[in-house]
Amino acid sequence: MPGAGKSTAGVLLAKRLGFAFIDTDIFIQVREGRSLQELIRAYGADEFCRIEEAHILTLAVESHVIAPGGSVVYHPNAMAHLKANGIAIHLDISVERLKRRLDDVDARGVVIGPGQTIENLYAERRPLYLSYSDATVDTDGLTPDQVVGRLLDALARLNPP
Repeated sequence: MPGAGKSTAGVLLAKRLGFAFIDTDIFIQVREGRSLQELIRAYGADEFCRIEEAHILTLAVESHVIAPGGSVVYHPNAMAHLKANGIAIHLDISVERLKRRLDDVDARGVVIGPGQTIENLYAERRPLYLSYSDATVDTDGLTPDQVVGRLLDALARLNPP
């Protein structure tokens, strides 16, 4: 979900692994020359999602830690591309903590339907995140360094020496 800590933990994890880091939201904004919210306003959520998918399909994924936008799970082709040579780890967060972090959804460029609440969005997306993930890390109450520790543990379980 947006606000789960993907970018913060992703940068730290990339440093620990010696990998490059890509935040797909920033990648899209740089390539499009507009903020996510501007893109969503200009094109609508469906077209934004097509733009997002097109950009994700151009990414080199090997030896990278990638923090995708939360709406990437709506695109099976994009998820298949991200998982083709990698591991997907879902950062789980409680809806209560998420609501505190997402105090201004509009400013963040979140793909959310008119009148849709954070609770609705969470209920819609969480099963998708879980279906694509190879592991889940609960982030509630953890510092970014603690999240990275759990990510490293999950990676070690998925890729034993």
